[in-house]
Amino acid sequence: MQTERQALSVTQLNEYLKMVLEGDRVLSSVFVRGEISNFKLYSSGHAYFTLKDEAGQLKSVMFRSYFSRLAFLPEDGMRVIAHGRVSVYETNGQYQLYVDDLQPDGAGSLAIRFEQLKRKLAAEGLFDESRKRPLPKMPKRIGVITSPSGAAVHDIINVLGRRFPATEMILYPSEVQGAQAPAQLISGVEFFSMTGLVDVIILGRGGGSAEDLWAFNDEYLARAVASCSVPVISAVGHESDFTICDFVADRRAPTPSAAAEIAVPDMGEILRGFASLKVGMQTSLQKRITQEKRILGQITASRVFKHPEQMLDGLRMRLDERESDLNRAIEQTILQRRQITASVAGKLQALNPLSILSRGYATVSRDGATVTSVKQINDNDTLDIRMADGSVRARVSQRKDIQQ
Repeated sequence: MQTERQALSVTQLNEYLKMVLEGDRVLSSVFVRGEISNFKLYSSGHAYFTLKDEAGQLKSVMFRSYFSRLAFLPEDGMRVIAHGRVSVYETNGQYQLYVDDLQPDGAGSLAIRFEQLKRKLAAEGLFDESRKRPLPKMPKRIGVITSPSGAAVHDIINVLGRRFPATEMILYPSEVQGAQAPAQLISGVEFFSMTGLVDVIILGRGGGSAEDLWAFNDEYLARAVASCSVPVISAVGHESDFTICDFVADRRAPTPSAAAEIAVPDMGEILRGFASLKVGMQTSLQKRITQEKRILGQITASRVFKHPEQMLDGLRMRLDERESDLNRAIEQTILQRRQITASVAGKLQALNPLSILSRGYATVSRDGATVTSVKQINDNDTLDIRMADGSVRARVSQRKDIQQ
């Protein structure tokens, strides 16, 4: 007789399989190589995708806490190496890989991360030429952010001392590779940006592998350079090396030595320019003196300098002419004024009462009031009669009206 065994529910079986899988030492920490397909990133920040190869596929999930740490964005078709644990999702009974780390597979992994960050920052406009500032022509102080023991700092010191010794260099020591390098480089950029101690910054290091230069591809360092208040020259590696800092900086130099040459003018060239300018000024001044001497010679050779009295003769004659003209004008004006005065005087004389009296007329008044009509006089009135040479007093014996 077959012994009856207790039946498990679907959920119980899924839970049992989950316990078995998660208890397996190999499956609790496993690396899986494959190609990403069906990648989807949800608004929650969790990413779901499938890892596949030529013969199989594996459902995978990467939660936000792990996905946010990635330095690149996974894409369909990208070959990767995923690390995580294998477990069962009880709801659908499907086992899947719970990914906690993801890296591009093969030698191009760093290149993929580089290109993705480059596209991202370019889309934000951090590489635009319009936002880049010109370098100062003669900086008083230059900030250098690099390793104090590397060859780069010595190259920069040598070039600055040779080209423009008047410039002061301030070194901000920083690691230039490794896990601590990005934070220290960012600290240097922010220090010079906030303090305003320098006029321009050189950020860089000597050459190396892509891994050695990777600190200069850090996204946060790129953003610090873009927001820096001081112009930045990026000088990382050799001429063929390019980093994200090269694209976001105000100026890119192929080497640290070239950065120093870009940052300051050549004192020798300046002095040669001054010497050339001095010669040019002397030549120009000599030409001007010669020209002025020639003009002065022409002036002193002229008639007015040799016989100045002849010029005065002409002036005297013109003065006499002006005097004659003025006298004639004065006489004419006086004559006109006399004629006008005589005319006015004649008119006034004609209106003078004494002039009328001299022609036999007389004025009659009574009690001081002028009599203008016979009707104002009565018989026996006493009248005063004024004539040209005197007056008489008379009494009216008879008033006689003239009939109209």
